[in-house]
Amino acid sequence: MLDNKIIKGRFPIGFYNDLHPDFSINFQMNRFYNWTNDENMLKEMKEASPSIHNYDEYSDKFLELSEKAMKEGNKLKAAYYLRGAEFYLKESNPQKHIYRKQFISLMHEHFNIKENQYFKVPYENGFLSAYRLTSENPKGDFVMFGGFDSYSEELFAIAMTIRDSGYDVICFDGPGQGVTLEDYKVPMTHEWEKPVKTILDFFELDNVTLLGISLGGYFVLRAAAFENRVKRVIADDICTDFYQAASRQLPLNLKEKINTLMIDQNSQELNALFEILTKESLMLEWVINQGMHTTGSQTPYDFLIKTKLYNTIEISEKVEQDVLLLAAQEDHYIPLNQFFEQGEALKNVRSLTMRMFTKKENAQNHCHIGNIGLSIEVIINWLEGITH
Repeated sequence: MLDNKIIKGRFPIGFYNDLHPDFSINFQMNRFYNWTNDENMLKEMKEASPSIHNYDEYSDKFLELSEKAMKEGNKLKAAYYLRGAEFYLKESNPQKHIYRKQFISLMHEHFNIKENQYFKVPYENGFLSAYRLTSENPKGDFVMFGGFDSYSEELFAIAMTIRDSGYDVICFDGPGQGVTLEDYKVPMTHEWEKPVKTILDFFELDNVTLLGISLGGYFVLRAAAFENRVKRVIADDICTDFYQAASRQLPLNLKEKINTLMIDQNSQELNALFEILTKESLMLEWVINQGMHTTGSQTPYDFLIKTKLYNTIEISEKVEQDVLLLAAQEDHYIPLNQFFEQGEALKNVRSLTMRMFTKKENAQNHCHIGNIGLSIEVIINWLEGITH
């Protein structure tokens, strides 16, 4: 069992609603603070907040804070400020790629990643970017990945914590993620069994625990349905229906109209409507731009059509492994009904454990930003319980 002090040393407890008035920006500020566990970051972001009214100002401020952290010799904080600076920049902005590469380089330095821990795994016309972090005398193989916008490097703190609890951890960017997308131009696919098969073949694994984070909650169940070398499945959070999750960011009074335009395949009117809507909502602007980029779509309509493929309801009955489903009570991306629907749909699993994190635990937000350590503790305890 992992010493609780290791978890508490790596992850803070508490979600701060007063960092920025825009919830999406406030959430990202909390997210990057959670990975650094540096309380000075809270103070610095609060001070910077009044001068941030849009994504460009956000990026400029975070770049300034990153440069300040570098002068102070704090590479981890500098890295996550750079990640913040890069996060909302559009793909067409050349600075995005400069910041991203600097972020990765600083993460390698801080976590002392060696050359022999990094792998370029051949996949279709490019590569999957993967890291292998090996424990002494590992108890088993643990494979993990993120979702809609995370980089595998961002997840090092989770990967290291699981490694320190005795597992051989492989963390990778799949299609549409991180280096695999940005450097090798491999767009996202709903057929996540393909990259998982490639990783398991490459590392010669046949008895694996598979963790998917955020939209990875869809990916992980999709992969498990078609890959019997996966024996244990962790969805953190769940995502049964990506279209429903993406639609959640739409104005309530327009949801029915947009659903009708989708059913009627009226792409022209829908794209024109999104041109207006994305100017009125920072969150929606980001979701649509990020979605088009990761899935290789040219228009909002094309992206939304693709999200309909990311649905676990039809494949859930094929999942036969031990499954752990995690959800957050106030998740602003994934509707909570999906948690219960996913549990109901898993009719043929070997075992099913469901855990919803609450406000009292400071873990009520998407991916338990506010108490990531608790979610890792739950994962490790579950894993120990079903393997002994």
